[in-house]
Amino acid sequence: MTKEEKYETLLAQVKAFADAENDGIALMANVAAIIHETMDFWWTGFYRVVGQELVLGPFQGPVACTRIAFGRGVCGTSWKEKRTIVVDDVEQFKGHIACSSASKSEIVVPIFSNDEVVAVLDIDSEKLATFDDTDKKYLEKITTLYLSPKSTFLR
Repeated sequence: MTKEEKYETLLAQVKAFADAENDGIALMANVAAIIHETMDFWWTGFYRVVGQELVLGPFQGPVACTRIAFGRGVCGTSWKEKRTIVVDDVEQFKGHIACSSASKSEIVVPIFSNDEVVAVLDIDSEKLATFDDTDKKYLEKITTLYLSPKSTFLR
């Protein structure tokens, strides 16, 4: 199965869960599991904006950093700049937060409510240069179509 085919399957699963669930935290938990299992990533999860920091939300994979400051690391930078960030080699990202030395590449996608970031989807790989425009396209579609509409429940 190609990466695109995996994502198309994943989109259908996420849509089914989003249509049936109004609670954002419960939806994030299942979305993290669906993405993680379908794409076989090393770490897949969410951080929610709480005050001036990101707080760990539902995830799949090994233990993670629990709090990240605004503008710090890949997640905090995605929040600050309100854009998806793809990092081929986390060691080359200035200010990278090493929650685990096993993480080699990363993608972070912001989730919006009324043009403000309320959470981020963070995915790590134990391999360099895992993420590309296909990942960006489909993960942004997931956050825009299925998570942002539920964002009032993320808090």
